[in-house]
This record gives sequence, structure tokens and C-alpha cells, in this order.
Amino acid sequence: MTRKTVRIAMNGVTGRMGYRQHLVRSILALREQGGLDLGDGTVLWPEPVLVGRREHALRQIAERHGLEHVSTDLDAVLADDSVGIYFDSQVTSAREESIRKAIAAGKHVYTEKPTATGLAGALELARLAHARGVRHGVVQDKIFLPGLLKLKRLVDGGFFGRILSVRGEFGYWVFEGDWQEAQRPSWNYRAEDGGGIVVDMFPHWEYVLHELFGRVTSVQALATTHIPQRWDEQGKPYDATADDAAYGIFELEGGAIAQINSSWAVRVHRDELVEFQVDGTEGSAVAGLRNCRVQHRSATPRPVWNPDVPATEAFRDQWQEVPDNGEFGNGFKAQWELFLKHVHTDAPYHWDLLAGARGVQLAELGLKSSAEGRRIDVPEIAL
Repeated sequence: MTRKTVRIAMNGVTGRMGYRQHLVRSILALREQGGLDLGDGTVLWPEPVLVGRREHALRQIAERHGLEHVSTDLDAVLADDSVGIYFDSQVTSAREESIRKAIAAGKHVYTEKPTATGLAGALELARLAHARGVRHGVVQDKIFLPGLLKLKRLVDGGFFGRILSVRGEFGYWVFEGDWQEAQRPSWNYRAEDGGGIVVDMFPHWEYVLHELFGRVTSVQALATTHIPQRWDEQGKPYDATADDAAYGIFELEGGAIAQINSSWAVRVHRDELVEFQVDGTEGSAVAGLRNCRVQHRSATPRPVWNPDVPATEAFRDQWQEVPDNGEFGNGFKAQWELFLKHVHTDAPYHWDLLAGARGVQLAELGLKSSAEGRRIDVPEIAL
């Protein structure tokens, strides 16, 4: 085996997602397993270069994990020819400019979403990367979750027959920050800092719907701010100017209808923090982060509406658990592996910056739909 080192500039690893999922559970996990076997006698060894604004925080992370390279100078890191890949998990408002710089420097780009604050900027990034000839990918982690992988298996196997509808419920109660510490950063609730549940979650719903059921052709959404005041990391009150809940209806290519509720102001009364129910002519399924249950038409009971008597059926018990039939690893790590193979072996990969732009488009049109109170068509986009 030949070991090949790939240096990756990782910008934003002091944040929750950048640190936990991308650095620790993906890149460092690859190092712990001895690198990524490319299948041709080569093992890829990822060498992270931690980039950010707070040198002290970067050095703490580096010392904790035995890493050598940190920098607060993004331009200098991008000018280093030994750095081959740029990864971005910064706040959304800072992402577009940094990715532009990375593309101009000829780095391959892998980034969190949304890729930009608007569709024009997201499309421009895709076009710039295509013109520069660099490889580019966007994190689309939810389709790598065990529950959704099982759901895709059912779709690909024809279990549903004709798919009629998709109903999604996502969210949990994010504490306001006064009497209990909030579980999410305060910038998420300030529109001026790029916050809001629509710009955060609609890009997720776009690729989940697109990958499993078909392209979104129209959107009708209502976005709102249920909690108008929150408290920041220093315990100071601030006005929550961004939407913290959104209720969307999406028409899909092929005729299916999706309804997805997204909220950071809802208390969980379901089995997992996100669940999708899919109903088809031949069967139905409910999928969450890890589990998936089904009910085929041949095993569907015949409920009768009668509000005058207690329910005699345990409806949840009538569903069958879908088996794993395999091992599921961390979804973020799985997509990192695919992107690294794409860069180094030309393996196919279609979750690119154009796919990321579709997510930005849906968020942008969702906010427009909410502001104007109408259904809006979602046109196809291209380079």
C-alpha cells in the first residue's frame, strides 16, 4: 500500500457542525481507521489545516487531537500549493466569498449548505468552479442517514407503487437562552447574520425530495417567528429577526405532493426528531433518522370513524420494521469518503455546487412565497 497525503483546509471547525461531524467524526475518524483505501493500492491520508478567526480556539482543538497546522490567514493557506481541498462550514454569510477565493486558487471545494445567501451567488459559484475545472461538492448528509437509506431502498424496489404524498415533521424546542442555555447559536435567529429555518432547512428538503421522489416544481410556504426574543451566548436578550418555523407544501415532478413542517419552537411527540411518512397506492412507510416502518396494502387494516367509542386498535403496532440488511456508518463521513474518491480517482459524484444552488433556490422562493402569500413555480436551473 502507498500512502498519499491530502491536505485539507477546514474553515469553520470551531463551530458545532464543523467540529463534531466534519473534523472529529469524518476526517479524524478516517485517520483513526488508517486512512481511506482508494482500492488501487493507495491509501489516502487526510491532513487537516484548521482555519478560522480565533487562533486560541483553533490551537485548543489542534492540541486536543494532536494536529499540527492552524491558521487565521485564509489567503495564505489558499496560496499554499500543498493544500488540495478547501472545506467550508462557516456561518452562511461568510461562505460565498471564501469559496470564491478557494476556486480562484484552484482548490477543490467541499462545503456545507447553503452555499450562498442567494441563488445568483450560488449559481455563480457553480459556474466559477466549472470554468476553473476544480472538483466541487456540497454536504447533503440526510440522504446518508440509515432511515432514509432504507426509504430509498423501498422506493427503488417499487414498494410504494405510485407515490401519492410525502409528509415530513422536523424540529424540537430550542430553549430561548434565559433560564436554560440554547442548543443552537444565536446567529441562527438573526436574519441579518444569515439565520432562519427556511435558509437552513429548505436546502435539506430540496435534496431529500429530489433524490428520493422527484424534482420540486412548486412551493407554497408560510414562515414565521414564533419566539420574538431570545438570549445570546453572553446571556443578553436580543430580537429574533429570523423565522424559527416554516410550513411548506411542495409539488413534485410526477405528481406527488410533499408537506413538511420545520420548527425550532415545537415539542417532540414522535419517535425521532425528523420523520417522513410516504403514502403510495401499494404501501406506506414512516422513516426517521435511523428507523423505517412499513405497511403494505395487503396488511392495511380497515379503520372506521366512530368518535363515540374508544379506539380499539393500536395503530403503530400494525406496522412492520424494515431490517438494516447492512451496516450504516456516519453519514457525514460516508459523503466525505465519496468526495475524496471523486477528487482522487474520478469516481462519479453529483452532489455538486449546482445541486447546492437548487437548495438555495428553494429557500429563496420559499421566503418569497411566504412574503407574497402565494404558490410559486420552481424553474429548473443549469450552468
